[in-house]
Amino acid sequence: MEHHEHKLGWGLVGASNIAREWMIDAIRAQAGNDVAAVMSSDAARGNAYAATHRIPAAYDSLDALLADPAVDAVYISTTNELHAAQAIAAAKAGKHVLCEKPLALSIPDARAIIDACRQAGVVLGTNHHLRNAATHRAIRQAVLDGAIGKALFARVFHAVQLPAHLQGWRVNQPSAGAGVVLDITVHDVDTLRFILNAEPVDAVAMTPPSTLASGTVEDGVMAVLRFDNGVIAQLHDAFTVPYAGTGIEIHGTAGSLIGRDVMTQRPVGEVILRDATGDRPIAVEQENLYHRSLAAFNGAIQGRGAPAASGEDGLRSLAAAWAVLEAARTGQRTPVVLS
Repeated sequence: MEHHEHKLGWGLVGASNIAREWMIDAIRAQAGNDVAAVMSSDAARGNAYAATHRIPAAYDSLDALLADPAVDAVYISTTNELHAAQAIAAAKAGKHVLCEKPLALSIPDARAIIDACRQAGVVLGTNHHLRNAATHRAIRQAVLDGAIGKALFARVFHAVQLPAHLQGWRVNQPSAGAGVVLDITVHDVDTLRFILNAEPVDAVAMTPPSTLASGTVEDGVMAVLRFDNGVIAQLHDAFTVPYAGTGIEIHGTAGSLIGRDVMTQRPVGEVILRDATGDRPIAVEQENLYHRSLAAFNGAIQGRGAPAASGEDGLRSLAAAWAVLEAARTGQRTPVVLS
């Protein structure tokens, strides 16, 4: 039988650091995929970005990029407040959509994205990269296999030093969706949902006085989430802690799973199973998280499976993040609301 290679031209909505550092390579690692165009509201930046990364076309408007017949799918990595309008426009133009987290800044907007993509018959994915990590997939499988008995508690350590080149709007523009909760806590939530196969129900949280961020923007948080399977999860997220290291722990009635240096974009880290017999490592076959994400997205377009993280996954992580923010603001236990 003659083999026809699947072709997919990508439009980058936003000439971003994450696209430069991770996504352009991940796209080009997929057979038949390439970056066809980039859009930046700053025409000079867009043209320079296109030249540096060998991208054939650069546009300074979304409409122009969506009108390019070489663009079959878009990767959206603009500031958070722009995601909804851009994703909905792309869907209406018949383009598949892979959007950075948070999917939107409100639950209604996230639902509007999901509905627009469903109505247009295009694939929608949220770029929650961490669930693609070999370490997290190994932890999930161990939980499902009953390696720690019944899961009771979880802890996530995701306090880092936000690099200077990534600060900008993330620490000083509330209207753009700034702050550590919409940047990092959403990842923690998605990772825990993936590993536990459970949904967060409510949250309590506190934020310290900001030392890096300005105004009302939070740059650190400690939160507790209760899941519908009874697991209580503690989260520590920050932009201001350079030496803590990252990790995730799942503690159960018969053992504990301990992941170290795993809340990261890089394919690194280790997982230990600790039980009555002692500590033993769980073997993982590391692979590029973004390559895996793009492979799943391609598969979904071709009718083979689903994106690594769906639009619904993006909505649910956003809802939990907003519960954390509201809990920190009010000092009250806050339910996770999906409407």
